[in-house]
Amino acid sequence: MKKQKTVKAKDIKIEKVKQLTEKISRAKTMAFAAYFGLSVNQLNQIRQKVKEAGGELIVTKNTLLSRALNQNRLPVTVNQLAGATATLFSYEDEIAPLKIIAESNKLHGAPNFKFGFFGKNFLDQLAVEDLAKIPSKNTLQANLVGSLSSPIYGIVSVLQANIRNLVSILDQAAKS
Repeated sequence: MKKQKTVKAKDIKIEKVKQLTEKISRAKTMAFAAYFGLSVNQLNQIRQKVKEAGGELIVTKNTLLSRALNQNRLPVTVNQLAGATATLFSYEDEIAPLKIIAESNKLHGAPNFKFGFFGKNFLDQLAVEDLAKIPSKNTLQANLVGSLSSPIYGIVSVLQANIRNLVSILDQAAKS
């Protein structure tokens, strides 16, 4: 009977590693954070916000996470995954879920970034924090459109000014 439970537990762990490996391969950005100090309700609220932003926040055993990372050729050390670690997967927008974690850190003092990956590139704690400070994709797109359209408006107003001046001169000439 005991052997049966061990086999089931091993099968569950193998399946969990497969699921984590699949999530890692789909993620555009991953971040790992220490979540110690958050209540269950706070963690669930953060999870919901991350989900709305196109990401996923999970808590799993560090050994299973380490195996899944190694299967994706993203080696990590035992020290990097020490302690209570939450994993953030960004599937759609690379930065929006990171911003949610950073905002939560400002409000609650946790979770704190440990390290992360942007694609296959390793990011240390400071790099992940800097990435979270980048404006959202929509803000960057709006700034780009504004920058591109600004010179066009300038040309239009200069051309309109010349036409207004011509009309003014013709009007004065007609009066005299």
